[in-house]
Amino acid sequence: MSASASASDTPAKAAPRRSFRERMHQAREDAIITTVNRLLAEKGYEAMTVDEVAAEVGIAKASLYKHFPSKEDLAAAAMVRVMERARAFIAERRGLSAVAPIEQLKAVARWTMEVQLDGEMPSLPSENSTLRTALIDNKAYMDGLMEVSDQLGEWIGAAQSDGSLNPALPPIAVLYTLYARACDPVLGFLKTGGLFDREQIVDLVLSTCFEGLRAR
Repeated sequence: MSASASASDTPAKAAPRRSFRERMHQAREDAIITTVNRLLAEKGYEAMTVDEVAAEVGIAKASLYKHFPSKEDLAAAAMVRVMERARAFIAERRGLSAVAPIEQLKAVARWTMEVQLDGEMPSLPSENSTLRTALIDNKAYMDGLMEVSDQLGEWIGAAQSDGSLNPALPPIAVLYTLYARACDPVLGFLKTGGLFDREQIVDLVLSTCFEGLRAR
């Protein structure tokens, strides 16, 4: 048997199992991020406090700071988690090469609105927020944002080329219009009114958005 064959037959080493303490640490961190995500969606960054996060998770404030040293770090971790979900969703859509670009954009907009209606979409920080500064300095978040923006930009360009989106609109304006669906207050207003179910609400907002963007 050749040396190369012997090497190829050697089974790959399994990844080392994490200790119980490491698993508990990760579980607590996940619980913290989930709580922060919900509070950011419900009341926004400015109104959220570290004390209420610790209270809802059921840990001491000092323990919370062992995971995340500041309120900005807490919120940034939640924003990164949502960005990771967006990247995963878009990666799945990217594999559907037969789907028209306009339908890809609609699918992404629908996903962001559904996440918001489920109370899992953090409110975007205000222009002068310290969170915005923290996010700009967060490599994981910015890398995710660039990846998502690049893919959406590609679909926008293709949709404008095939005439399904108004080619006179600046692509950056279309991109920001799509991002705005993640924090569109109309969704909450319609949900509170109780006249429409979840799917109807998404369809209504999706229609008003894309009817305004399509080519004339």
